[in-house]
Amino acid sequence: MKVKLNWLSNQLSDKTNITWGVPWPKGKLNKNQVLSLVSREQKFIPLQTWPLAYWPDGSVKWTAHSANLYQEEHLTLSTEQPSSTQQTDLDIYESGSHIELSNDRITCAIAKQGEAILTVQQKSQTYQSRLETIIEERKDGEEVTTIQQTKATGKIEQVEIENKGPIRTVVKVEGAHYTKEGARFLPFIVRVYMYADLAEVKVVHTLIHDNDPNQFFIKGVGWKVATSFTGEAWNRHVQLAGEQGVYSEPGQLLLTRRYHNANGMYAKQIHHEIVDLDTQPTLKKHVEDNATWNHVKLVQDSADHYKIVKRRERDNAWIEVLHGERSNGLLYAGGITGGIAIGQKNFWQKFPSSLEVNDLNKEKSTLTIWLWSPDAEAMDLRHYSNDTHVMSAYEGFPEMRATPVGIANTNELFLSFYGETPSTEELHEKANDWQNALRLICDPAYYYETKAAGLWSLPDHTTGFASFVEEQLQKAFTFYQQEIEQRKWYGFWHYGDVMHTYDEVRHQWRYDVGGYAWQNTELAPNIWLWYMFFRTGDRDVFTMAEAMTRHTSEVDVYHLGEYEGLGSRHNVIHWGCGCKEARISMASLHKWYYYLTADERTGELLTDVKDVDEATVRLDPMREFYPNDQYPTHTRVGPDWASFSSNWLCEWERTEDVQYLTKIQAGIEDLKQMPYRLLSGPTYGYDPKTSRLHHMGDGNHGGYHMIIAFGAPQVWMELADLLDDQEWKEMIAEFGAYYVLTNEEKQKKTNGKLHDGLFSWPMFSAAMVAYAANKRRDRTLAEKTWELLLDDSYSFTPLPIKEQTVTSWKALKEIPWVTTNTISQWALNMIVCLELLQDYPPSQGLQKSVKRKKSIN
Repeated sequence: MKVKLNWLSNQLSDKTNITWGVPWPKGKLNKNQVLSLVSREQKFIPLQTWPLAYWPDGSVKWTAHSANLYQEEHLTLSTEQPSSTQQTDLDIYESGSHIELSNDRITCAIAKQGEAILTVQQKSQTYQSRLETIIEERKDGEEVTTIQQTKATGKIEQVEIENKGPIRTVVKVEGAHYTKEGARFLPFIVRVYMYADLAEVKVVHTLIHDNDPNQFFIKGVGWKVATSFTGEAWNRHVQLAGEQGVYSEPGQLLLTRRYHNANGMYAKQIHHEIVDLDTQPTLKKHVEDNATWNHVKLVQDSADHYKIVKRRERDNAWIEVLHGERSNGLLYAGGITGGIAIGQKNFWQKFPSSLEVNDLNKEKSTLTIWLWSPDAEAMDLRHYSNDTHVMSAYEGFPEMRATPVGIANTNELFLSFYGETPSTEELHEKANDWQNALRLICDPAYYYETKAAGLWSLPDHTTGFASFVEEQLQKAFTFYQQEIEQRKWYGFWHYGDVMHTYDEVRHQWRYDVGGYAWQNTELAPNIWLWYMFFRTGDRDVFTMAEAMTRHTSEVDVYHLGEYEGLGSRHNVIHWGCGCKEARISMASLHKWYYYLTADERTGELLTDVKDVDEATVRLDPMREFYPNDQYPTHTRVGPDWASFSSNWLCEWERTEDVQYLTKIQAGIEDLKQMPYRLLSGPTYGYDPKTSRLHHMGDGNHGGYHMIIAFGAPQVWMELADLLDDQEWKEMIAEFGAYYVLTNEEKQKKTNGKLHDGLFSWPMFSAAMVAYAANKRRDRTLAEKTWELLLDDSYSFTPLPIKEQTVTSWKALKEIPWVTTNTISQWALNMIVCLELLQDYPPSQGLQKSVKRKKSIN
């Protein structure tokens, strides 16, 4: 079997490690199968492979692969070719005190205790990295406000080799920041990635917030690299990536009042050539009288502005060098025997960030990647209000649970080591590589054929109607892509999220109204975007889905504290809502990123939620309606139990641990025994120790639209195929068919227990109705499904989707009616229904009505 691989972005500018995931059809790949990576020239490329997930029959469902690549084209992953015999050179040594990784370019040592997270040796150069945060405390007086800043240094508490291989090895380091007085702040998880034959290291840095936001403010979060450069000040250089190139300056200029070009050497200096002034003593005296610039930094203080400044000494003023818009987030510093480039992915998108070198021309120099720049105001993670606003806004429960304690933020950092000063062109290409989505992907048709990535449709342009629908799906995505830029939804805590509901009067999103502001994961926009990527292979879709996954899995979820494992519902502040639930953190929102990239941090997050049902004992999701009586807690069949099932499914397929399959089956068997099966409830008594659901009546609190609006249909349909449970499939179909019955029919089938008043937002049920139409071969149900999606009295998504231009504080493009809830559900349901209803297109009458709307618009 051969799998064609494609580059998601442009080809690499330099040899780089690429790690990616590939799905496999059920039964096609066994656990012992050797895979090879082959180029167009039939050249075997050294490849590291490991499994990510398994099918129920034990065959491999997803594999991860890692290879060092440059400009190879037409790559193929093959089961039919012998494995490459070419040797790699990544050596691994572990002792009681440290882990050492080495290749023929660099050696990396990770200590098991202390403050030196990473020490890299390249020939005679040593680079030692540590973590530093700056904690700010404030005391507001009537006339004097006192601000005290305290530095805290990262200390290692635990180290392990997480993924060991001949091409790519990952070491996981855990710890926290400590002040000199011993106060512990801000736990961290750092993953160090080392590769064969490459003089570079990737660092995935996770910071977990754990302090009182009313007392402590975070002024700076930095990764510091200490080293010693060689050569005179005029042979030391700093290079900083701008938008379209790299700006360069030496530590000391050859340009002087008398020697404008320093006898032809000034231009050579600016182009990083080593300059010898010993033969020109007069010139040397003039140059030595020039200022030495020891401190240089680039500060990205907004999504649209950065500045570069420099100064001589710490007691001198900074002077401005230049201003720009969006830096590519790379800084190089070095001397005559080489140096180091450091950088951060999504540098300008996650402002306020900065890159800095201090003491460039001294014996000891320090470079810093500031994930939160000290040049910005300190983080203020307090809530936006001292009250809940349930009556006037969309705040959920009247409980004040707005705490950032337990939220996290993850960033990718890069360190690249050079034996001699690189050119600005080389560094520009390196910066582009760091910022771009360097991935290998499969063809959408292959993802589809494997059936390993859920249930969705490939794009279809065979008819005018099909092309119209595809155009609307693209418009929905493009609108949000443009809106991120137009509304500047960027920043350390915001990037990756979008807003919930639009305010057409202010021409602004409801950023300041209760639960109408940040979306978090409400109504599963993540799944929409990942399905959109699988069916298109589009780089822009991947970029947006990746950013959303990083944000929602970290910032919107608690990783320690009383809400650990749960997430925060949408709010003005990401973590502000009183509702803390499992639906925000469920695996189906984030697992596709893990399977496509093999990212260890995302894998860790998936593991973290496998037992999140136990957290509902501490915080019952239905506490507003039911007392904590004979049951340990309560759960709605959706979104709660569906989220648990999503987590269990992910753990089962990743580890083959059958206890998580047993948990799923226990709940399904309980539902089969309910009076109306999946239609009973929606709320049940629940015991996490047994995973059993206990009947509490039918048509009770919970809302039937809530069952299906948060990704439950996608989880259940995936489970139905994996388990091949015919009764479960019929239960899904039964739910969908029932949702669109008349009120009289609903009551008749349930002896009056269930009625229209319990079934809101019928469009949300479209995929479930389509499932019923497909299983029952029912054309009437299919037509009803199309009505739910095409008639805006049901969908609240007027077609065609059309922007308009208005002038407010600036010219804006807007869709006045837009809400992310409806767009997410409409697009997700449409993508699924296009697959389920291939044999049942909408009637000509319904198609004509859509065309009429199109012509009117």
